[in-house]
Amino acid sequence: MTLKKKMIAAGTLIAVAAGIALPQPAAALDPKQKEEIGAFIKEYLIANPEIMLEVQEALSAKQRAKQQEASQAAIAKNEKAIFNSAYDVILGNPKGDVTVVEFFDYNCGYCKRALSDMDDILAKDKNVRFVLKEFPILGPDSLAAHKVSAAFRSVAPEKYGDFHRALLGAEERATEATAIAVAAKLGVTEEQLREKMEDDPNDASVREAYMLANDLGITGTPSYVIGNEAVYGAVGAAEITGKVANLRECGKTAC
Repeated sequence: MTLKKKMIAAGTLIAVAAGIALPQPAAALDPKQKEEIGAFIKEYLIANPEIMLEVQEALSAKQRAKQQEASQAAIAKNEKAIFNSAYDVILGNPKGDVTVVEFFDYNCGYCKRALSDMDDILAKDKNVRFVLKEFPILGPDSLAAHKVSAAFRSVAPEKYGDFHRALLGAEERATEATAIAVAAKLGVTEEQLREKMEDDPNDASVREAYMLANDLGITGTPSYVIGNEAVYGAVGAAEITGKVANLRECGKTAC
């Protein structure tokens, strides 16, 4: 087999390995040709391993684009529930020109570190509307802490920001007991919380958060929605601030 034919065949097989659909050849390769091509491809890839990194990056980029396309459709479909749910808490400017939505869990270590990102953004930008969406996915303790949190918000909504920062910023694991202790320091008694938890278990908010996360492709915390983009992971204040600035400049998170 000539070098040119080998290169064409190698390119074909590399494309197949990368998942790129190609038309079927008119005639199948015979065993000897397959063996020659296999040896050539192995030798070529060993000499040029960066090719597979490029292929992997191209595949990852394609997957990210597909994920964002699906999340954009989900954001459009669920706009009211994402940005204006009755179950959520708004920090910052309630009438801000840009909204940042954060899905979080009180026992998420990354969420604890991202707490300072939120505070940094709100301190520097007085026109951001920051929506907190409780998404308890890290076990029974997280769900129990969420129920106390929801009860606290009903009893003392004006103090919720302080409650949120104290519970999420604590080093110990968030549980029903630690959440109640935080509430007590802020002047809300266990009796008040128990009464509200019994009257309104607030399961609807959890169901809504799970439904939205499923539609948006959110599987971990923290995750954000900014404009028409879902942002996965603790990306940091600088990246969020950049997306906010882009929304103001061109109406999209990436101008």
